[in-house]
Amino acid sequence: MHNFQPKTLFLGKNTIYLPSCHSTNDIAAEIIQTKRVFDGTIVITSDQTAGRGQRGNTWETLPNQNITVSMILKPDFLAIAQQFTLNIAVSLGIYEFLCKYLSDGLTVKWPNDIYVGNRKMGGVLIENTLSGSRLAYSVVGIGLNINQLSFANDRAISLRLASQKTEDYVIEKLIEQLCECIEKYYLQLKNGHTQTQKKKYLERVFRFGEWHQYEQNGERFLGKIIDVAEMGHLIMQVGEEVKKFDFKEVSFVIE
Repeated sequence: MHNFQPKTLFLGKNTIYLPSCHSTNDIAAEIIQTKRVFDGTIVITSDQTAGRGQRGNTWETLPNQNITVSMILKPDFLAIAQQFTLNIAVSLGIYEFLCKYLSDGLTVKWPNDIYVGNRKMGGVLIENTLSGSRLAYSVVGIGLNINQLSFANDRAISLRLASQKTEDYVIEKLIEQLCECIEKYYLQLKNGHTQTQKKKYLERVFRFGEWHQYEQNGERFLGKIIDVAEMGHLIMQVGEEVKKFDFKEVSFVIE
């Protein structure tokens, strides 16, 4: 990471590189606790041993093969009720970054996984610190499969597999580009472009506007994603009804 120089205003200008750590999100949270933190600080590791995902899932990643990074942001312009707009901005940034290398099949699976076809390339875990009714700090943890060629989970895929590239990508350069794309959408969000971003996000949502099987409490049902609420709830049409689901209330049936 000696030549790490993203073309950004602030994101990634202060970088902490750890050859190995348990979780970049945990390290970022510890930095926030010291009160000596720069907006846009990022924590990068080549070997994350205890990464976390949504629903408390673990994140499988081989050393020196993938992107594991956490970004510290100060989105104090967002109220608690608007926190999912940050997920949207980050997802759009990741999507735009990956579009540099993939021509089709890329989607954002609610709430914030990155898919190519029916296979998962990565995910985002955002952990917020609150101050009154607003966000004080957000730790944006991003894990993306890049050069890894084999997975214990056959539903996983890497950028190298999806793009059919014969040589490894240079992780450092990819993280620079990732910072540039995320900063672009973060600054748009800061300038109030929430509706424009939401429209773009919905256009990229996995299975948006299509009828598919889902599962709730062990029971399968047919549903269609029609919207995502400001707090991040999934809005679905189920039969003649419109239903709202929280993050852990519904799962996708992918066969």
